[in-house]
Amino acid sequence: MTPVHTQPPLALTFWGVRGSIPTPTSENLGHGGNTACLSIDCGDSIFILDAGSGIRPLGRQLLTRPTLPEIHLLFTHFHWDHIQGLPFFDPLYRPDARITLYSFHTPEDLRSILAGQMVAPYFPVDFQLVANHLQFRQLQNTTTTLAGLTLQCFDLNHPQRSQGYRISNGSRSLVIATDHEHGDPAADARLSAIAQGADLLVYDAQYTPLEYEKRQGWGHSTWHDAVSVAREAGIPQLVLFHHDPAHNDAMLDAILAEAQAEFPGTLAAREGMTLQLNPA
Repeated sequence: MTPVHTQPPLALTFWGVRGSIPTPTSENLGHGGNTACLSIDCGDSIFILDAGSGIRPLGRQLLTRPTLPEIHLLFTHFHWDHIQGLPFFDPLYRPDARITLYSFHTPEDLRSILAGQMVAPYFPVDFQLVANHLQFRQLQNTTTTLAGLTLQCFDLNHPQRSQGYRISNGSRSLVIATDHEHGDPAADARLSAIAQGADLLVYDAQYTPLEYEKRQGWGHSTWHDAVSVAREAGIPQLVLFHHDPAHNDAMLDAILAEAQAEFPGTLAAREGMTLQLNPA
């Protein structure tokens, strides 16, 4: 007899996969040129991770739905490539939209940080004009349940701090570890412990091992370290993420081939790619 599953699939979609700065050039469009934005669609609600330039096409897609879902926007941190798309996120300007924004900052500080890129002369619309119908919430080194998903937050190793997320629907789990530099023993041990047994790992792989020799301390990792983390945590599916703006499609394909030779369950993130984890 086929078992009946009560948990919905855990589907992760990539809307922006690039680090540092958007690169909408022809040689990059195979993987995509938008900066960091991912989503987990739960039907009546949607979880969005980061608001890089990839959040713009996501916002336009949400407005085509008959009913706008409840939006949970989770920030890993506040470097520009993770927030620069927020002023162009169409649901932000819908007074009927139910949007809650989360980070490791207090609600007051989160509101102030996001307002900072929408003040004159940088942007024509003042953030305060839309902020009144938004909710702000702090999530810091905690485990909580939202809209049927369990979120575990943890610190990564990155300048000015970054936060990772393990997200579970009860039977399947994925781990988002973008903007993390390997090499800090405490941070690496924490990530490995939290990632144990997850089904999917999205990991910062901005540099090749050779590039990293000249970029230590910049806050990012390599595909080689991504493979090591996935192996150590027993994760079957690895996604290389936060692609360097200097890496065109041909280079990313070459990096992927090297990674797959060591860890066959590796993918390189592409805009529009959806990975679905069906209930166990």
